[in-house]
Amino acid sequence: MTRHARGARRSLVCLALAVGLSGCAVPATDGTPPADPIPVRELSPADARDALAALRRTDRDPSGPAYDREAFGPAWSDVDGNGCNQRDDVLLRDAVPGSTTTTRQGGCAHDVLAGTWVDPYTGARLVMTDMKDPAQAQAVQIDHVVPLAEAWRSGASGWSAGRREAFANDLGVLAASDGAVNAAKGDDDPAAWLPRARFQCAYVLRWVAVKQAWDLAVDDSEDAALRRVLAQCP
Repeated sequence: MTRHARGARRSLVCLALAVGLSGCAVPATDGTPPADPIPVRELSPADARDALAALRRTDRDPSGPAYDREAFGPAWSDVDGNGCNQRDDVLLRDAVPGSTTTTRQGGCAHDVLAGTWVDPYTGARLVMTDMKDPAQAQAVQIDHVVPLAEAWRSGASGWSAGRREAFANDLGVLAASDGAVNAAKGDDDPAAWLPRARFQCAYVLRWVAVKQAWDLAVDDSEDAALRRVLAQCP
């Protein structure tokens, strides 16, 4: 996870600054477990088109195994061993630089108490003065760019428990976002949900990068939506 974090930190922070930021299991085509994931990396539009073309394809089958959130482990884990869970890591990483107030809590040196975030999906500015207040904590949520239920339908239902927990806590998959927007997005793929026009290119680049890194499949409508947006990326 540490190698994921290094690439994810740079690319998601760059994206944030640039914007001012139950289905079927899909086994590997040859029946073997997917390879170990590679770090989620920043893709150019050309690289993303090539990566998308190479992704495995799947059909949506409502008769497949039901999505199980518990199969992805507890939310949130300290998978990189820095003493802080991934929520605090993402809150600190994605906050407007210099805006956070932190404290030490147990082994965590940066428990986030307050700060300012810019929701990448809407551009809304989120100013929180007390993240221990449940209402404020819910107002800034940690989004899985590729939602867990979408990952489940795209191949994660056949993974080991450890691989699913690693995916759920991969910093390259995570972004701080407006809580209401995160709820509205739900488990939709880009065929059903896209952020504001200004952020769509960055969003689909990240989506394809996650699916490539974790060997997740795409279906026809998802593929068409990704291609449509990628065709407009400079």
